[in-house]
Amino acid sequence: MRTRILMKRFLPYYKKYTGIMAMDLFCAALTTVCEMVLPLILRYITNIGMTDLGSLTLKTILTIGGIYFVLRIIDGAAAFYMAYTGHVMGAAIETDMREDAFKHLQKLSDNYFNNTKIGQIMARITSDLFDVTEFSHHCPEEFFIAGLKITVSFIILSGINLKLTLIIFMMIPLMILSCTYFNLQVKKAFKRQRNHIGELNARIEDSLLGNKVVRAFANEEVEIKKFTNDNKAFFDIKKESYKYLAAFQNTVRIFDGIMYVVVIVAGGIFMMNGKIAPGDLVAYTLYVTTLLATIRRIIEFAEQFQKGITGIERFTELMDAGVDIFDDENAKPLQDVKGEISFENVSFEYPDDHIPVLKNISLNIKPGEKIALVGSSGGGKTTLTNLIPRFYDPTEGEIKIDGKNVKEIKLDSLRGNIGVVQQDVFLFSGTVYDNIAYGKPGAKREEVENAARLAGADEFIRQLPEGYDTYVGERGVKLSGGQKQRISIARVFLKSPKILLLDEATAALDNESEKLVAESLDKLANGRTTITIAHRLSTIEGADRILVLSDGHITEEGSHEELMALKGSYYQLYTLSQRDKGTGYIKSN
Repeated sequence: MRTRILMKRFLPYYKKYTGIMAMDLFCAALTTVCEMVLPLILRYITNIGMTDLGSLTLKTILTIGGIYFVLRIIDGAAAFYMAYTGHVMGAAIETDMREDAFKHLQKLSDNYFNNTKIGQIMARITSDLFDVTEFSHHCPEEFFIAGLKITVSFIILSGINLKLTLIIFMMIPLMILSCTYFNLQVKKAFKRQRNHIGELNARIEDSLLGNKVVRAFANEEVEIKKFTNDNKAFFDIKKESYKYLAAFQNTVRIFDGIMYVVVIVAGGIFMMNGKIAPGDLVAYTLYVTTLLATIRRIIEFAEQFQKGITGIERFTELMDAGVDIFDDENAKPLQDVKGEISFENVSFEYPDDHIPVLKNISLNIKPGEKIALVGSSGGGKTTLTNLIPRFYDPTEGEIKIDGKNVKEIKLDSLRGNIGVVQQDVFLFSGTVYDNIAYGKPGAKREEVENAARLAGADEFIRQLPEGYDTYVGERGVKLSGGQKQRISIARVFLKSPKILLLDEATAALDNESEKLVAESLDKLANGRTTITIAHRLSTIEGADRILVLSDGHITEEGSHEELMALKGSYYQLYTLSQRDKGTGYIKSN
């Protein structure tokens, strides 16, 4: 993106801090004035000393010294405000941007997360924004000071010697043009650097989260080699960026030296011809030094500028990620929920591959009815359940709850009335209590404990070292699969939704844990509209209706007895599962 466009997107973040920014720039003006006064003082003293030394009294010197001392105190106070409050403002803007990015991430659909590495996302909302603090504070400040110094210097230097001033200032555009190429290369290098650190984060995350798999296959050396290659590539990118940055800075130093040569030669010739006084030449040299220091400071700031603008660009790319699932402007909360669900000619295909998953599904589920979904892997079972809470929207057709299109229901209300229990349980890093209470933020402790009792989890929880306050570890690694599953069921009990989606909730458990979890699920399903994706067909024999999904279609429908009598796909699946059960092997369906 062009810098102009990025700045246009970034500037609104200053709105909350207009007062601080105005005061910061006022302080910047004070420090500039204090700095620009010194050459004038030296010019005055030098010229009087050269022409009329007798008129230079102690009182005059002390008065000038006193004025300058007061100016330095003002300069110190202004500099403190800029260094402290200005940086705090920058940190506040960084915080605001990170919060906006996180809020935006909560609105993105599963499709975005399926196609974007978590390491890249983390880099965009953390490290990419670190440099924004310095950028948001120093960018307006540095350019304001530079503009002020250049303007004041030009006015004062023109008053001393216009010809010499024009010669000096004619070189500034040449310096800018010479540096532009390297400046652009630095920006590109920093962009590559930001992208690669995201890849490096993703590599580290994969290796650490899969550390058991790594050790199980004795592939530590393989992971080290992968990391070494990525780390070396990152080093090469940084090396390239420093090469262009060094060339950029060296160009400035060359022009810096040329300007001093011009001042020495041209200034000396003008003084020989009586067109500039000695004191004026001293002041002129000091102002040129100030001018060059200002330009050098802007050039040095270019590295920080490019880091900041690159961070803003990657932030903007994240914020531009399209929100696929959102509230309709006329959406309303779901009230007095009965739990009726209907699919009307629903078809679905994933947006990234456009392969049809569901094809013209029509289905009506009565309030409180228990439905089971079976079929081969890839038949569309999980996709069908994911459409109900709008994790995705159907490509064609409508899904209704109590006769109301789910797109006309506010998302928080829709999902607030749907409970999901999955095979792959996710527990947050925290305590057992925190994870259960997540189902109903602000719930009382008695409610949490009651939910755990209903889920059959209270007994084992109280046997943990610190009971409900036991730390479960990252992703619940300190608990067994059955324990984690019962905690997730307790979380849904606490939420108490009218609609329940069970996605192979017992598939990964041993027989003993499966029995305990199945009992908890039976309690949870009581009185609720329930859709169960079955892994072990023996667990859904009591379902009101069983649907067989194959190639995106409902091919069979009925009770267990009816489907067994039909001797179709369900009969074959059930017979096979019973045969595998007899051999101690459970075949995944």
